[in-house]
This record gives sequence, structure tokens and C-alpha cells, in this order.
Amino acid sequence: MDKNEYAIKVSGLTKSYGTNQVLRGVDFTVAPGTMLALLGPNGAGKTTTVRILSTLLKYDAGKVEVAGFDVADEADKVRNVIGLTGQSAAVDELLTGRENLVMMGRLYRLTKKSAKARADELLKEFDLVKAADRPTKTYSGGMRRRLDLAVSLIATPPIIFLDEPTTGLDPRSRLAMWDIIKKLMANGTTILLTTQYLEEADQLADQIIVIDGGKVIAQGTATELKSKIGEDRLELTFKDAVALKAAQAALGNIKVDANEQQTSLSLVIGDINRDVKDVLDKLATAKVPINLMEVHKPTLDDVFLSLTGKQKPKADTADKPAKKGKRK
Repeated sequence: MDKNEYAIKVSGLTKSYGTNQVLRGVDFTVAPGTMLALLGPNGAGKTTTVRILSTLLKYDAGKVEVAGFDVADEADKVRNVIGLTGQSAAVDELLTGRENLVMMGRLYRLTKKSAKARADELLKEFDLVKAADRPTKTYSGGMRRRLDLAVSLIATPPIIFLDEPTTGLDPRSRLAMWDIIKKLMANGTTILLTTQYLEEADQLADQIIVIDGGKVIAQGTATELKSKIGEDRLELTFKDAVALKAAQAALGNIKVDANEQQTSLSLVIGDINRDVKDVLDKLATAKVPINLMEVHKPTLDDVFLSLTGKQKPKADTADKPAKKGKRK
């Protein structure tokens, strides 16, 4: 097997904080130029995994390779090929956007001229030219996150770790970040993303893994995961309880789930065209009017709830130790 067949390869990864075992044998791979989204409830181990991959945290057992380099034994080489954007913007608020970028470029040993040129490129790419010479403390949340991502790209790394990059952003800023991330992917960058927004993983990721209890409990594309959870459902809402009862009678032997309080019902459908037509024909024959009709396809929210028995994840702050323990 070619050493660089995978941009990221994780096998049997374990990590504990004292008696709190956060990772219990995690395995996954990421092909070059693709995005893997890491989902899971609070405390599942998402941020711990990112910290290990980015050499910020030692692990207990297993094997972790990034760009073919062993994270434990070749940490310096790993750092040369990665960029990291954490859950909060890691920029100097007293410096301007341009100064932050130039400073990081110099830390990566770019010449002064090259650092300035690279800063100009990134300021333009991330739509920060007008704010380039303002102190970053005057930036909005979305601007800070864009600058933070730009800083992580100063050395054009082939692999990027994005740990909840859009947390706290308004919808417009989030969509702007999605566009930037899509451009990175189009240019062949390998990305590992953790996110609290399931639609973000749905829109962006080539592959998704769900972690719960420190283990990978599901893996696949968004379509594959959604297809495993359930079938399409037809949801109908009626004017009142009388119409609802009439609809139930008209549908006869078709199994439906009725909500009398909301005067609605839902039923599983296999073939959308055939089954929806059959239902509508029966209701039309019985002269039962419909107020609202929707076809509901399984979402990643449904996947998450089905797999973990929990609501969709929020900001991942629980990967941290409950109490201090000896670290490797």
C-alpha cells in the first residue's frame, strides 16, 4: 500500500483523561482532496481527535498518520503540512488583519516580501481588503473567522483541520464561509471538519463519520447514512379534526401516524409518484380537502437522533477532562 494513499489514517486511536476514556478505538481514513465531517454529541471525542491529529495532544494507543507521517514520531513534519482553525478565532486583536497575516507568514519562515505578497492574496480571497489595515478588534465575528482561516492557510497547507469553523456566525457569514471552504476543496485541499450544524456536513462533506461514546458508530456519504435511517414520508395537514377523521377513513388499510392535536397525519411512501398519487386519489374520491402536503425525506438530524438517541450536537466543549488525570 502506498504510504500516501490516505491523507489521514487513524487506527485504533484511544485517549483517556484519568478514568474518563474519551476515545475507545477510533478508526477512519480520509482520501487526498476530499472532506471528512466528524459528527457526534458533546463529549463524543471530536475535538480531542482534531487535537491529536494536529499534534497538540498526545494519545494513549493506536496509530495516527497525516500525509504519511506518524503524528507521534514525526510531529514536526506533520505540522509542516497542516493548517488548523479552532473553535474560536486565534488572531491578535491589537494587530491589523494584514499584520496578523504577515506575522504568521514570517513565523513560517517566508521572506518579508513573500509574507506581504501572500497576505495580499489572502486578504483578497477572503474579502478582507477594505478592513486589512484596521485592528482586528474592530472586526465582526464573521470577519474574524475568515481571518482566522486565512491565517491557517498562510503556508498553503495541503491538509486543513476545521474545528467548528462557523460556530456563532449568522446565516449570511456561515454561507460565506461555506463558499470559501468549497473553493479550498476545489483546489484539492484535504479537509477534516467538525461541526455542530448537520446541514453543513450534508452540504460540504464527501464522507461523514458519527462518533458516540468514543467510537465510530456510522460512516458513509450523507445519502448513504440517510438511506439507512428510514424511508420518505408523506405528511398531510387538514382543516380540523373532522377532516382528519375523514382522511383516516378514506385511506382505509394504509398505515398512518395521526396527530389529532395538529390535525395531521404521516405515512411511509416507497415510490413517491405512485404512492402520493394513490393517497391523493383516495382523498379526492372521499372529497377530503388538504390544507398542506409535504414529502419529508430523512435528514442528518434524523440520522443523528436515530444513531445516538440524542438531539443534534451543539458546540463541542465536553471533550475536555472532567478532572485532571495523568497524560501520556
